[in-house]
Amino acid sequence: MDYKALAERLFPEGTPTIESIEQKYPPRSLEKGAEVTRLAPSPTGFIHLGNLFVAIANERIAHQSGGVLFLRIEDTDLKRKVEGAVEAVISALKYFDIHFDEGAEIGGDDTYAPWYQRQRAEIYRAYAKKLVEEGRAYPCFCTEEELTALREEQTSKKETTGYYGRYARCRNLSEEEVFEKLAAGTPYVLRLRSMGDPEVKHKFHDEIKGDITVQENDQDIVILKSDGIPTYHFAHAIDDHLMRTTLVIRGEEWLASLPIHIELFSALGFPLPHYGHNCSLMKQDGETRRKLSKRKDPELSLEFYRKEGYYPRAVKVYMLTLLNSAFEEWYMKNPEAPLESFPFKVSKMSKSGTLFDLDKLNDISKNELARLSEHEMFAFLKDWAEEFGTEAQKGYFADEEKMLRVLALCMGVGGKKRRKDFTTASQAMEFIRFFFERPVSREPYRCEKADRAGILSDFLKSYSPEDDSAAWFSKVKEIAGRHGFAAEMKDYKAAPEAYKGSVADVAEVLRIAATGKANTPDLWTILQILGEEETRARIEGECK
Repeated sequence: MDYKALAERLFPEGTPTIESIEQKYPPRSLEKGAEVTRLAPSPTGFIHLGNLFVAIANERIAHQSGGVLFLRIEDTDLKRKVEGAVEAVISALKYFDIHFDEGAEIGGDDTYAPWYQRQRAEIYRAYAKKLVEEGRAYPCFCTEEELTALREEQTSKKETTGYYGRYARCRNLSEEEVFEKLAAGTPYVLRLRSMGDPEVKHKFHDEIKGDITVQENDQDIVILKSDGIPTYHFAHAIDDHLMRTTLVIRGEEWLASLPIHIELFSALGFPLPHYGHNCSLMKQDGETRRKLSKRKDPELSLEFYRKEGYYPRAVKVYMLTLLNSAFEEWYMKNPEAPLESFPFKVSKMSKSGTLFDLDKLNDISKNELARLSEHEMFAFLKDWAEEFGTEAQKGYFADEEKMLRVLALCMGVGGKKRRKDFTTASQAMEFIRFFFERPVSREPYRCEKADRAGILSDFLKSYSPEDDSAAWFSKVKEIAGRHGFAAEMKDYKAAPEAYKGSVADVAEVLRIAATGKANTPDLWTILQILGEEETRARIEGECK
């Protein structure tokens, strides 16, 4: 076979020389030990927890070493492309404080641009032509029907499926056969001519999993599709080389493709970057664990955390506890420290499936929100409301002074111990709703209706917003005594059978009438925030 003639026939329009491409994308000028990492999603419109998991690791590794994190968009599959998906990726990751140094729609050093694979077609074709010239790639004319029949035959014989060995029907076509098919306009794809033997195994050092055993690749994979667009395998190898990626952190589902990638880098004459395959995020489902599923688990999508209003730092803290075994102990000792100061180590990343526990994230979220000042919480909730809240919720922020008083109370600001009532922005906005909207429903009262009416009526007669909390509570105790409730808790505990209930039950009646809830922060302060007119209006409505 005259491979050079075949290359010219397959690429008649000419391509840039390999030398010119290599000169255009020179090695990066970075200090020794600096890592170049990347995030390379497809523009499908679905950015998920796994993306964040990998992004945090890549960002920490790059920036901690004085290196570079870039964003590449792998858009070779137009069928999956969704408009606005790239902007959604950037927005979602920015929300969680992931900052790229360069890449698609980001700017930065454009030496290694373009960042969209479809804009790099000329580069891929140049390297594909090189492989053809060297006899390492060949055109395959098999139809989809033929490939389907091939897979069915392999399956029936319980053999490995794929295009390899004796099943690689176009691998050994004669020069005459190849050129006849090309002359006839027969559609084709370009395949790698594998030189591997799956019986040959060797050790490979995975940066996360340690030394693993990898067999050689024997699959003649497609490297250019019939439309001239590269497959992921081919494009990523060329891009990672030219963009000078030093470390690829990716999901362990890519381990099966590692033999292919090793052979591709070798065939192309590229040094192989370091690879680290991180564990999958698992979920407890009954007695078993399974991978988080796009179809079954809404919490897999990053949009879930934004819509619910999880505090970004809380999510990042939880992700770091899953990513690095040393993080949790460090964070307990340094709860106020910037997360960037944690000494992230790839060697401390989990080697096996990690259980994702939403309850634990919620606990972390409560702790993180409890550390905020009322002003910081105000800003966080307002930003969430502007993007995801109702019109009524947006209106909560019109009176900033009132909202700050509400938040100070609900967060326990100034008290001996901070409250941890807030988990997410959406939950917090629902929690404080009664301060801004009258209850449309109330939790059930526990005392008799006649007692309730008497308590509320007496309260309205004696209530004065000028009373301090002590004077106010003294009046509540007087009301309790008049209606057969123990004014003092010690009396009730000593002889509960002698009373209808205690002063706590009376306070609960007032609480439910004013807020709709049986449990709230300090009731006197709530009434002070509501104001006399609103307080009386709500309680009068419950007297009827």
